[in-house]
Amino acid sequence: MAEIKNYTLNFGPQHPAAHGVLRLVLELDGEVIQRADPHIGLLHRATEKLAETKTYLQALPYMDRLDYMSMMCNENAYCLAVEKMLGIAVPVRAQYIRVMFSEITRLLNHLLWVGAHAIDCGAMTVMLYAFREREDLLDMYEAVSGARMHAAYFRPGGVYRDLPDSMAQHSSNNIRSAQSTAELNRNRRGSLLDFIEDFTQRFPTYLSEYHTLLTDNRIWKQRTVGIGVVTPERALNLGFTGPMLRGSGVAWDLRKKQPYDAYAHVDFDIPIGKTGDCYDRYLVRMEEMNQSNRIIRQCVDWLRANPGPVITDNHKVSPPDRQSMQSNMEDLIHHFKLFTEGFCVPEGEAYAAIEHPKGEFGIYLVSDGANKPYRMKIRPPAFVHLAALGEMGQGHMIADAVAIIGTMDIVFGEVDR
Repeated sequence: MAEIKNYTLNFGPQHPAAHGVLRLVLELDGEVIQRADPHIGLLHRATEKLAETKTYLQALPYMDRLDYMSMMCNENAYCLAVEKMLGIAVPVRAQYIRVMFSEITRLLNHLLWVGAHAIDCGAMTVMLYAFREREDLLDMYEAVSGARMHAAYFRPGGVYRDLPDSMAQHSSNNIRSAQSTAELNRNRRGSLLDFIEDFTQRFPTYLSEYHTLLTDNRIWKQRTVGIGVVTPERALNLGFTGPMLRGSGVAWDLRKKQPYDAYAHVDFDIPIGKTGDCYDRYLVRMEEMNQSNRIIRQCVDWLRANPGPVITDNHKVSPPDRQSMQSNMEDLIHHFKLFTEGFCVPEGEAYAAIEHPKGEFGIYLVSDGANKPYRMKIRPPAFVHLAALGEMGQGHMIADAVAIIGTMDIVFGEVDR
């Protein structure tokens, strides 16, 4: 009887290591992958089409729900595209707030990534450590926007409001003693900037804990060293961006090469890898967290010393303050028109790209002069990276497919859109 050599296996869409509703059809020879075919589209939410039926302001909250690990970064690209078409200037203080929260978002993304990637490969503790830090970062989100995830804080022309002067505090209850409550509130007695500064001082210690758990761990290195190697030339040809490209040794970062907001005024380094394997991409993201912490600290210092407006004073694009609205009929009309009809954008097209935690995230807008986008196209980084999964996985074992999916940092909200 003839022996069947290859057989086909469905990896997902319910697999916990698929990072979303990915159906990966694997053609195997024993446990060795001969071919990997990613099937996507199970989470399609028609974001690009929905934007055509909403005003420019109403479409903004959809951005939070694309890559729901990098909420404010998605908003940033959308706002930059709208601002480019409107030709409006963003106040410098708003630019620094955007940079600070973009880097807070980068930390949020990379912390979840390192925890999820580690748990995929069998290391449980890192996930618990990472979520400890994420709690503080989500508290920062909540302080400025009132929401812990879907913030809608960035707005065309700046940000929704200035940074608050106080942080929400924990209250005593039957379970928690007054002493433990006081300890929880120790770094919450000042402003949001004080809270963020305290976090930046603590974070290098946390980062060293992750390095202790993983970097020289022999099992971690066995799972990641030499797995999913991509050469610099191949990475460029495949359209890689972000840590996937920098892990292969290409020093390309939009924050340096095409600076936006206040990135031209902050000092940071671009970490790059040498061999282009999963381990290099891990090291690149770990160092990126260190650099993000450095940027946040610079933004805190600048924001302390430089008060000012945080959104454009063009009331056709941004609402007037409440006090003016209550005393001035023209401001009341501006407010009413903005939130009922929105603002009209001149005819034309614009593309704005940012250095998202996962790579180049771009928004392409076409306007016909109306108050809604005529067309919107999203350029998500993870969608491009997923296309290389078959090539990166060929010749590896099934268990290595998990490490390769993990190293790509895929979120299906932006892959399927």
